[in-house]
Amino acid sequence: MESKTNVLSNYLSLIKFSHTIFALPFAIIGYFLAITFTAATFSIQLFGLIVLCMIFARSAAMAFNRYIDRAIDEQNQRTAIREIPAGIVKPQSAFIFVIVNCILFVTTTYFINTLCFYLSPVALVVVLGYSLTKRFTALCHLVLGLGLSLAPIGAYLAVTGKFDWLPLFFSFAVLFWVSGFDIIYALQDEEFDRSKNLKSIPVLLGRKGALMLSNILHIISAGFIIYAGIYASLTVWYWIGAGFYSLLLFYQHTLVKPNDLSKVNLAFFTTNGIASVVFALFVLIDLYI
Repeated sequence: MESKTNVLSNYLSLIKFSHTIFALPFAIIGYFLAITFTAATFSIQLFGLIVLCMIFARSAAMAFNRYIDRAIDEQNQRTAIREIPAGIVKPQSAFIFVIVNCILFVTTTYFINTLCFYLSPVALVVVLGYSLTKRFTALCHLVLGLGLSLAPIGAYLAVTGKFDWLPLFFSFAVLFWVSGFDIIYALQDEEFDRSKNLKSIPVLLGRKGALMLSNILHIISAGFIIYAGIYASLTVWYWIGAGFYSLLLFYQHTLVKPNDLSKVNLAFFTTNGIASVVFALFVLIDLYI
């Protein structure tokens, strides 16, 4: 019988828990924007509930992706080692894990505010629905971006209970940022996806066209980061962070070439993980120094 430690490790690997680093910093930005630009005050309880919502929603989404794609993953040499096709986690167990995390997410929003509670099923439809989209549209990357873009506006809503433009600018930045780097990641499966009639931007446009579109999306993302700083009249610390963010987005495009995908993982995880954390750090410094 597996130890509890091994079981936990298997499920953390199933949902790629380390990838939480992409959206969580932007949720933290959304939270502290609300604290800074409204009459709201800091609450460690509310902050903890927001973090839990992020964890539960993302865990449900990733586990559902692995569950719904298990037959596809089994046929793909790159993904055949994942927990479900490799027999490490049973499909039924993964599905139960999805349901539990969905329930925990909705329950957590109930303790935040009424608006977040009412919108929680909509958020789940978006983050879970992404896993189905590559079966019928090459715009699947944008749907993934939309799911992660809920982080800053969701955290802002948790504090204020109302929509505002400033967190939406950051949500748009996340939308185009995530869509861009997911296109880069999908380059690895271009031939496999085409052979299985799965949809993606690399399948639709080829490697060169996909990289060009990814670059355009990242330019748009950087544009929203810049506009948000101007809109909120943020200061030098913010602009240092925005500079790092933009440079790291540019840097990942120097790592991946149409004829060389050897550094896709470096571009996908390391570069983007550093970009989100460093940017969030400078935003917080700007807001509180």
